[in-house]
Amino acid sequence: MQILVQKFGGTSVATLERMEKVRDKVLNGLQRADRIIVVLSARAGDTNNLLALAGQWSPTPDKAECDVLVSTGEQVSISLFTMLLKDMGIRARSLLGSQIPIVTDDSFGCARIRAINSEALRGWLEQYDILVVAGFQGCTEDKRVTTLGRGGSDTSAVALAAALGSVECEIYTDVNGVYTTDPNICSTARKIDRIAYNEMLEMSSMGAKVLHIRSVEFAQKYKVAVRVRSTFDDDPGTLVTQEDSSMEALLVSGIAYDKDQARVTLHDVLDVPGVAAAVFCPLSEKDVLVDMIVQNTSLDGHTDITFTISRRDLQQTLGIMAEISPKIGMSKVVHDVNVAKVSVIGVGIRNHSGVAARAFAALTQEGINILMISTSEIKITILIQEKYVELAVRILHDTFGLDWT
Repeated sequence: MQILVQKFGGTSVATLERMEKVRDKVLNGLQRADRIIVVLSARAGDTNNLLALAGQWSPTPDKAECDVLVSTGEQVSISLFTMLLKDMGIRARSLLGSQIPIVTDDSFGCARIRAINSEALRGWLEQYDILVVAGFQGCTEDKRVTTLGRGGSDTSAVALAAALGSVECEIYTDVNGVYTTDPNICSTARKIDRIAYNEMLEMSSMGAKVLHIRSVEFAQKYKVAVRVRSTFDDDPGTLVTQEDSSMEALLVSGIAYDKDQARVTLHDVLDVPGVAAAVFCPLSEKDVLVDMIVQNTSLDGHTDITFTISRRDLQQTLGIMAEISPKIGMSKVVHDVNVAKVSVIGVGIRNHSGVAARAFAALTQEGINILMISTSEIKITILIQEKYVELAVRILHDTFGLDWT
């Protein structure tokens, strides 16, 4: 039995008219496969409205109960869409994450998938041509409702494809693929036909909102090809797949940026063993993700440590730093929220020298000061003042020849 998994985002199911377009895509898919699993997000705006409702009832909503609340958005989508299918005489049924079940850990609000009952799914696929599954949600071993974090419906879809051995998973959204950079700030950005998992991971980690980062991790681990397409046209989109030699021939695949950044500097901390652990372990325990880290040269037994975090974690981070200050001998902590990251990404970077030098030289010519630098095998990330982000993206896009020409 050939099974195709298709996922549709919130804008795709926002209205009856748009759901009818989704239905057409699904019926087209049924001509290419024996069975279809359709994964739906909540309708555009529903999740935000539910979160706002929780905020009206409680200043600090309980995370577990909040998951119960926001998961109802997907329940609305799948029930309405299944009605459309049944009215056409199609054998279809809706399924919640807990009915399959999609078993997760108990990290409410950002749960991770542990197991999927693929045998139960195959049993239902013997009875129905189309299963309409609520994305973004699962349940713990003891059946408590969980959600996978914003954008988690992508992860639901890829995980279901992996569990069922599906060759390809189609992610439908309001854009027709993955672009070399954000076309909203760079008019010469072009759609990428094929991109490697590693490149897509880096772009997702940098804030590119086309695919949820954990969906790409799942796809890479279980070798599920993911095709990003638009609900509103017939463009073949972008295939996210395993790296091949043709991808390495291209020096740079894309330029990504992330404005959700804050820089924190700890001044005059003790330069002794254990200080770094004293700083970053408490942050890890509170699920604060730290990205770039720089430690200055020691001076008189003291040093400065600078790191970047998400802006939403800033106040919590400053509180933690105040608590550990006596232990690390810190004189003061300063922070800056007017910063952003820009990254040059491409599997070809690992085999070509001088990429960083070209990027730095291009920014220098425009008078853009570099605050911090970090690198990986296929990525060079630069921290700059936020006001220069759009200029930096366009300059780097042009420097590495990523425009239409």
